[in-house]
Amino acid sequence: MPKLKVLSGTEVIRIFFLFGFDITSQKGSHVKLSRKTNFGKQVITVPNHDELDKGTLKAIINQASRFISENELFKHFYHI
Repeated sequence: MPKLKVLSGTEVIRIFFLFGFDITSQKGSHVKLSRKTNFGKQVITVPNHDELDKGTLKAIINQASRFISENELFKHFYHI
């Protein structure tokens, strides 16, 4: 399996903007992103830190894989 990229919260938020997510709220350093689709509202929470831990990044990817194909996520989150 390819290695995860080291990404900041801001970079992850920008990636999800590409998939149609918008910022809906923020509490402290945690930013809530959401988008509406035919299947309902989809929400992802991203900590806006300088560098995200690999475990946190994996959890965000797992959460997003319910909404976005894994191939699309691989392009943005892994070294290929």
